[in-house]
Amino acid sequence: MKKLNIILLSLIMTVAAMAQDIKSPNGDVKVNFFVQNGRPMYEMSYKGKAVIKPSGLGLQLLKNKKASKQFNETDLMDGFAIKDVATSSFDETWQPVWGETKDIRNNYNEMAVTLHQASADRTILIRFRVYDYGMGLRYEFPQTKNLNYFLIKEENTEFAMAGDHMAWWIPGDYDTQEYVIQECRLSEIRGKMKDAISDNASQTPIGGAAVQTALQMKTDDGLYINIHEAACINYATMHLELDDKNMVFKSHLTPDAEGTKGYMQTPCTTPWRTVLVSDDARDMLSQKLILNLNEPCKIEDTSWIHPVKYCGVWWEMIVGRNSWQYTDDLISVKLGETDYTKTRPNGKHGANNEEVKRYIDFAAKNGLDEVLVEGWNEGWEDWFGHSKDYVFDFLTPYPDFDIKMLNEYAHSKGVKLMMHHETSSSIMNYERHLEPAYQLMNKYGYDAVKSGYVGDIIPRGEHHYGQIANNHYLHCIKEAAKHKIMVNAHEAVRPTGLCRTYPNMVGNESARGTEFEAFGGNTPSHTVLLPFTRLQGGPMDYTPGIFETQLSTWSDNPSWVRTTLCGQLSLYLVMYSPLQMAADLPEHYEKYDDAFQFIRDVALDWDDSKYLEAEPGDYITVARKAKGTDNWFVGGKCDENGHDAKVVLDFLDKGKKYECTIYQDAKDAHYKDNPKAYKIIKKTVKKGDTLKIKEVPGGGFAISLFAK
Repeated sequence: MKKLNIILLSLIMTVAAMAQDIKSPNGDVKVNFFVQNGRPMYEMSYKGKAVIKPSGLGLQLLKNKKASKQFNETDLMDGFAIKDVATSSFDETWQPVWGETKDIRNNYNEMAVTLHQASADRTILIRFRVYDYGMGLRYEFPQTKNLNYFLIKEENTEFAMAGDHMAWWIPGDYDTQEYVIQECRLSEIRGKMKDAISDNASQTPIGGAAVQTALQMKTDDGLYINIHEAACINYATMHLELDDKNMVFKSHLTPDAEGTKGYMQTPCTTPWRTVLVSDDARDMLSQKLILNLNEPCKIEDTSWIHPVKYCGVWWEMIVGRNSWQYTDDLISVKLGETDYTKTRPNGKHGANNEEVKRYIDFAAKNGLDEVLVEGWNEGWEDWFGHSKDYVFDFLTPYPDFDIKMLNEYAHSKGVKLMMHHETSSSIMNYERHLEPAYQLMNKYGYDAVKSGYVGDIIPRGEHHYGQIANNHYLHCIKEAAKHKIMVNAHEAVRPTGLCRTYPNMVGNESARGTEFEAFGGNTPSHTVLLPFTRLQGGPMDYTPGIFETQLSTWSDNPSWVRTTLCGQLSLYLVMYSPLQMAADLPEHYEKYDDAFQFIRDVALDWDDSKYLEAEPGDYITVARKAKGTDNWFVGGKCDENGHDAKVVLDFLDKGKKYECTIYQDAKDAHYKDNPKAYKIIKKTVKKGDTLKIKEVPGGGFAISLFAK
């Protein structure tokens, strides 16, 4: 009996020695790590409440028949024992090149667990960084004799939920995020998946109950939880596959054309797997977990990187009144080394000298920085859906686009043109033309490019979110930095905070933007969900500012924009981005010039941001202080139910008075039948005053506060 007790005590001590825990600096977040039957496990809590129940970690490896005999494809799933545990603390305050705040604090406690797999004689490390508002974990692989090159069959990081939470999600898909955001319980996702996919012309949905990150959830006892990833470099994008019987999410990586999820060479790391948590929805929007888990800026001179407010030859083409194509007849033209046949589209070529000069004049008159011109270059007639490798050379303008004259005209007005590169998703073709394309931009004074990746990735079988494409996107960012060019990529992978490391990455699309208002519409709640989901990893080029919301009043397009005019103004604050477009037509802004004044005035870069009200999909109210000034701007947006906003001006400086201009929905406004009804109120306010503003269904408001 005494011997048995000694054995039991020894076992208990061994198990205790295996369990490790670490808390956030304020103690609210706690992460426990342990090894169970040889498999690494973790759990996470917030203020004593379970956030992640015990969940497994590890990777399945793919057998490589062509590898040398030294290659060992034994899975990195089990057979592990803790070899070493190192803990540390870190606290810094850093300044982003552009952002929502002047300063960002990066304060965490870290636990690095070294694990040894005896059967294969291999060592890996799992690193945890625990913040007051969440945590990140990643796998690290040192170079060893038995872990040099390996292929990933699947990553098996689990997130076991503590209940059947409410969730805001889009279907898992290897090639698009342009879905309507769904709202339901976790247990209902599978049943709603078919309808969710049918809402969009999806390319490669995963099916089942797989969703994309960032995934926003809310528990019945009031915790807000967000799962995402940070610093996705040389790795495939992660989806979350739900076991809805046990409420456990498991990572699901985007494969390549052969089905392989990753090609790794040690030493290397995975992206961070992140969990953001709070009992206050506003923390989901204000905390900088994703940015903090990325590396510091790697661009030595950032003086050329700046926020951009722009207009452009775009919305007319999206709506269908003008076109990207140029040719009138079927003609044969030589593009590069290949002969192509071009066909005439319906409508007028939008990127012509006269039209572009009109937008340049509008930008100069109203203090806008740049003019985007799409459809300026040859190749638009015959490319979509044909899987052509060589379509665009990114150098040759159409005959009615005088690139030299137009850039000189723009510069004479104090305006720049913004380049457009539609790659047709032929990433090899874009890379072979990248250097001369960027040189052309330098020659004519372009400092920003909007790139696009419409269609299936070429080479065929690759995906927009696979390791190969992700490496391509980052390659373009790095090469652009050498030419002092800012990049705004559309249809590319969703951001994971890489804009901290490469701040010339000023914007991305990677979700349903304003263009979908011309394709059938977004829901009124869309823009009060995106900040909780898509914007977690970085800003979005949403292209707001549509004043003529009934498209049929000026085109043949029957669609309509599902917000009020003031709701559109609010997006310049609610949908944070250093890249903001006045997306409507100049003549439409001239009809509502008093409302357009807010777009002229609103800043793009901020010293401070305070989220005053927030609830996923219902409403967001945010106040932002313009960089280097005492001026503030406030924006509020709501869903189809409306909202009574209460703006307490306790963020203003004491002793100062402010000239306050409020742009708000008229009493009888409604996003469906009276979207353009608004009123403008001017008054003087001070610190501590309260503004009560009624937001009508689908509406919103905007406020400018200029210090006297």
